[in-house]
Amino acid sequence: MSTDAKSPVVWTEIPAADMDRAKAFYARLLGAPLTDDNTGPNPMAMLPGAGTDVVAGHIYPGTPASKGAGPTLHLRFDGDLAEAMTRVREGGGEVVSDVITIPPGSFFYAVDTEGNSVGLFKAAA
Repeated sequence: MSTDAKSPVVWTEIPAADMDRAKAFYARLLGAPLTDDNTGPNPMAMLPGAGTDVVAGHIYPGTPASKGAGPTLHLRFDGDLAEAMTRVREGGGEVVSDVITIPPGSFFYAVDTEGNSVGLFKAAA
């Protein structure tokens, strides 16, 4: 985790009732495998990321808020958002909004396999 992050967000933790199911969902969604890390008090699956100067996070065994009720984690998606929607559905999640366009880009809301609220964001060109 970076201590020099320019954003106030430095880390995210995603609770999962079923680690294997959640890992498979996020690996499919992000197009890269998660890395298991058992060095701490709880097992974790690290989200893919590059370097130590980026905001990243992990999945951990825990109890998510009720479906769609907790905070929303927004993830960058560099491809077409229609492809991201397909990956959400094929991974067992649920797309819960149309694409929303704002000046910095476009995004949509989804719910992962654990009931966590997730946004998939694509920056404007």
